[in-house]
Amino acid sequence: MHDRRWMLVDAEGRFLTGRQLPQLVMVRATPMEPDRLRLDAPGMPAIEITPAVGAARIAATVWDSSVSAADGGPEAARWFSDYLGRPVRLVHADAAMQRALDTAYSLPGDEVSFADGYPLLLLTRAAADELSARAGRELGWRRFRPNLLIDGAPAHAEDGWRRVRIGKIAFDVVKPCVRCVFTTIDPDSGVAESDGQPLTTLKSYRRSPKGITFGQNLIARGSGTIRVGDPVDVLSPRD
Repeated sequence: MHDRRWMLVDAEGRFLTGRQLPQLVMVRATPMEPDRLRLDAPGMPAIEITPAVGAARIAATVWDSSVSAADGGPEAARWFSDYLGRPVRLVHADAAMQRALDTAYSLPGDEVSFADGYPLLLLTRAAADELSARAGRELGWRRFRPNLLIDGAPAHAEDGWRRVRIGKIAFDVVKPCVRCVFTTIDPDSGVAESDGQPLTTLKSYRRSPKGITFGQNLIARGSGTIRVGDPVDVLSPRD
């Protein structure tokens, strides 16, 4: 809930992320009920933002997707602009915003917020552990930003899943996640790894014709609540 419902854009409405602005990983965005957002960052006073009813619309672009997003307001724009040292605006994926998924991997009516391409990302903890072992140092899993971290399965078992159930909710496992330079940003310091990890190691064993893949993108086929510790059942393996 609330995952990737807020996004920064430049003056042209183009999305901005930790790829261009690594210091963004030091921002702590905490959802507060019902729709408030608390923001904390080093050297900045904490603020809380509430989406305005009838907020102005901003034409925003996420990769190849163009959407009409709600403006997050002048206070948020000033806060982020001061922190980043450049003019930016915060936008919100409200109920009026629509962003369809790639039709090659989805069903009619499937939508996504401001995520790169799909609503959810799954990764086995064993895959992250194997990567650290190959790299010769602990890299952790947080830099890959999975919504769902699975214990008790072999490394990259998710590559062989087509459909899974977590708790009572079924999910389509639609495609591998192609990784980028953002993974080289240390999530604790906001500084790029000097040795290019984890991409340096991933290139040696996870390269495919479409790029370096690590983890799988998911689409939920139902609604409800899942919890830490819920069982994961493979409903359909990949051919």
